[in-house]
Amino acid sequence: MQAVITVIGKDKVGILAEVATQCAKYNVNVVDVEQTIMQDYFTMVMLVNIDKLSIEFEEFQQNTKESIPEMEIHVMHEDIFNSMHRI
Repeated sequence: MQAVITVIGKDKVGILAEVATQCAKYNVNVVDVEQTIMQDYFTMVMLVNIDKLSIEFEEFQQNTKESIPEMEIHVMHEDIFNSMHRI
């Protein structure tokens, strides 16, 4: 199973590192990352594999969101992401 993590907010040093650290902490494998800076705003979409997730998914969502409180972070299960983007 996979999940999509999105991050948006004012750019600062260490955003990617902090999210990747959260993933490593809970045995989540980063599969792909797209990031860019739009003026002063950092945007990132990360695809992760959660097959070996060491905690409940909801707890991973909350912990990841809280890891950088000033950023807008969403962690969405692949099934929900696909349902939302189905035409």
